[in-house]
Amino acid sequence: MAQSVLASEPEAPTVPVLSADEALEVAADLAAELALGAAERDAERVLPAAELDALSASGLLAVTVPAEHGGADLPARVVAEAYRRLAAGDPSLAQIPHSHFVYVNALRHQGTEDQQAFFFGEVMRGRRFGNAQSETGTRHVRDHRTTLTPASDGWVLNGVKGYSTGALFADWIPVLAHLDVDGPMVVAWVERGAPGLAVVDDWDGMGQRTTASGTVRLEDVAVPADRVTPYHLTFEGPQTYGAFAQLLHAALDAGIARTALADAAAFVRSGSRPYPDAGVERAGDDPLVVHAFGQMELQVRAAEALLAAAARAVDAADADLTEESAALASLAVAAARASSTQASLDVGSRLFEVAGTRSALASLNLDRHWRNARTHTLHDPAAWKVQHLGRYAVDGTFPPGHGQL
Repeated sequence: MAQSVLASEPEAPTVPVLSADEALEVAADLAAELALGAAERDAERVLPAAELDALSASGLLAVTVPAEHGGADLPARVVAEAYRRLAAGDPSLAQIPHSHFVYVNALRHQGTEDQQAFFFGEVMRGRRFGNAQSETGTRHVRDHRTTLTPASDGWVLNGVKGYSTGALFADWIPVLAHLDVDGPMVVAWVERGAPGLAVVDDWDGMGQRTTASGTVRLEDVAVPADRVTPYHLTFEGPQTYGAFAQLLHAALDAGIARTALADAAAFVRSGSRPYPDAGVERAGDDPLVVHAFGQMELQVRAAEALLAAAARAVDAADADLTEESAALASLAVAAARASSTQASLDVGSRLFEVAGTRSALASLNLDRHWRNARTHTLHDPAAWKVQHLGRYAVDGTFPPGHGQL
């Protein structure tokens, strides 16, 4: 019989409740530690289990838990900046808890009081949420075949999910599924060790190599009725659910861009040889190199500024949610997403232009920045962000309200 979890005895919180300043400081400190081993973990594909445990223990994964459930309830502007800092340290590790934040947000939107009390309590005890959302081989990214079918004591879940970032390291895996084959989309909350659930570490992406974004297989997984939350209802009115998720994606790309630029500058300072025609003793004094760095700095600053503006727009919409405020938040995030996509790709590539031949040595692994950017920015097309911005600019058309905006 599928045992309900919501009636279980609550445990005391174990992670700290961070203020805004504390969250940013903790994120910066963790990022500095993560950066020390990021290149090696990428090169050897060493999954960051210990590093992720440190992230959980820090309290950063609990910063969006509502205050009434004991959390810090920090605004999007703080969460986005903390996430950007983590991504600057190691974007693969930063991507792992992306879905954790998204599904904490999903509970805020659609969880019952009992579900919120239980699952927010889990987060406050350092538990992590993964994801089993996307599917491969379907018509498009929002086409799903995974289903919950009725059982005598709840539901039975069957399906196969791909790109399941965070699932391998999760305590709970939210699974996006149709209710009873053709019914509405819901989220089924499944324990990591549930019978019939298998998480396969088969991710072999060229970048973001240590996210463990593999496959989740679900075969006759029993799901109690009180572990199911609506998903479709989230999009029946104004919402910032999609904007918040996309905001964190933009923060990750901005973090990649900033660190790629910093690594390029460090390489040039450490002894990169100047081109003879420059007539200088140091590569850092070559006017073409300096100009290129200026262009890249401008691009990264623009991405960071648009990220901060987008976060403020999400916070403003959350404070006064209307069709217009939600649309303006989505447009602001679309601009940040398009900008951070281009910045991370451009800087990840141009760093070799300014650093010279030796920067291409495989032992330095500087190409990980471009590989990470190219892989992560494929998550959803930046061109569609620009398309929606253009339609708004021409006709004042609001963007559609779905999870990718």
